[in-house]
Amino acid sequence: MRDAQAEDDRRYMARALQLARRGEGFVEPNPMVGCVLVHEGAIVGEGWHQRFGGPHAEIEALSAAGPAARGATAYVTLEPCAHTGKTPPCTKALIAAGVARVVISRRDPNLYVKGGGVEELQAAGIRCDVGLLADEATELIAPFTKLMTERRPWVIAKWAMTLDGKLATHTGDSRWISGEDSRARVHQLRGRMDAIIVGRGTVQQDDPLLTVRPSGPRIPTRIVLDSLASLPIESQLVNSSQEAPVLVAASSAAPPERCEQLTAAGVEVWQSAAREPEHRWLELLGELGRRNMTNVLVEGGAKLLGALFDSQSIDEVHAFIAPKLVGGAGPSAVAGRGIASMSDAVQLNRLAVEQLGSDLYLHGRLLKKQ
Repeated sequence: MRDAQAEDDRRYMARALQLARRGEGFVEPNPMVGCVLVHEGAIVGEGWHQRFGGPHAEIEALSAAGPAARGATAYVTLEPCAHTGKTPPCTKALIAAGVARVVISRRDPNLYVKGGGVEELQAAGIRCDVGLLADEATELIAPFTKLMTERRPWVIAKWAMTLDGKLATHTGDSRWISGEDSRARVHQLRGRMDAIIVGRGTVQQDDPLLTVRPSGPRIPTRIVLDSLASLPIESQLVNSSQEAPVLVAASSAAPPERCEQLTAAGVEVWQSAAREPEHRWLELLGELGRRNMTNVLVEGGAKLLGALFDSQSIDEVHAFIAPKLVGGAGPSAVAGRGIASMSDAVQLNRLAVEQLGSDLYLHGRLLKKQ
């Protein structure tokens, strides 16, 4: 009987995790959360956090279950909140509904919640079991956890390269390395980001637009790392600043007249006092964290990606590999100082590989040394 119960518990929590992912791109800076209510072996209510500021997963599931929630078991991917934020506490709703047991995948890293939800439920006589599929739940909310604990966004590096590892030919031509299917996937990825970041060299070479087509759940801020605020007024980014925000991350050495010109054109100019580029990058991440940005996408080029790699700032990689060879001395995907010994090479965790048209699409999270 216990084995059967354990199997049922895993199945229902897996369903709750599946539901939680539906909120991706819609709920940030809140975490993705799913909830399943089960009574006498049948699912009586399901829910997930659907949008920032909207009802939490538990409330959605309780609403779907109605009176059937009394005596039910709630499977929740994250510890129910016990504080009042944009919505009332979920713990009080579960208690009022008469739920008999709550199975929680992992505790909330938010200091406003951490442990308080479990304590309040237990004080009301509700049995709480914590830790089922905790690794999966931890992976699900890793960007939220980083924002809560480090006050910095989750950094995703993306690039498209040829089979011989080039971002462009030796003349700088890079359109198009990947196929239409891969480019469509990039737009899907962009559509759930808070920001898209490129270096000044990428803008100079490609004059990119960096918008989302078709539109996604979020409108990302387009950020250019440009120490002297030299982004051309006639660039596509500046000309589309009313369509989506543009931020130039400059240094204190940027000429005031350039900052004023960009500001007048609708571009926000943020200046760092740090002297070293690496320190300016870290200061920018802190600023984006203060703005509650959860996920940011870095689209290169190689120099910027290399600097981020050297500073161990990359959390996740999305690479599109086209079956093309160009040879020559074109730029590789990641420059920087690099790693001296192959035995120290950084590996990806939970690597996923997919074929998109004729391209290979690989993505995974970096295994960082403690």
